[in-house]
Amino acid sequence: MLCQSCEKRQASTHIKTILNGELKEFNLCSECAAKLGYGSFFTNFGFDIDKLFGSFMDVTSPQRKAKRCQFCGSSFEEIARSGKVGCAHCYEEFYDELLPSIQRIHGRTNHTGKLARSAGTEVKVKNEIAKCKAELEEAIKTQEFEKAAELRDKIKELEKNIDEVKQA
Repeated sequence: MLCQSCEKRQASTHIKTILNGELKEFNLCSECAAKLGYGSFFTNFGFDIDKLFGSFMDVTSPQRKAKRCQFCGSSFEEIARSGKVGCAHCYEEFYDELLPSIQRIHGRTNHTGKLARSAGTEVKVKNEIAKCKAELEEAIKTQEFEKAAELRDKIKELEKNIDEVKQA
């Protein structure tokens, strides 16, 4: 699709505007978009992409440039440049480099959502323990010591079950 402004270059930016309830759409090349003030989202809002991804962009170490994923062949430098991880194994291969950025972006590194039905028994028990520990803290804060004692005992029992599952 050609740029609707210059009609010479390929359109790479799609703009939608709503003025007085009327939707208008424009397809512009990057040069015309910049001229009209529709530059990069990040620069328009004072966003520094380097700061957002932190260690993703820190590729100055020669050791990092040499390291490659054994499965897909991606290097950390390529991941930093594109912002996309090559494959699932890259998370293991570049764990130390990716961890600070993942923590900054997501706030945590452990899954806290729902579990699939196929999730293992150990994972389900660990989630139950975490839930009980949170309830235990709340019970202690509200001085419900009988409930806290019950939760403490339940946590001990669940931890014993995990040990039994691991040994089996």
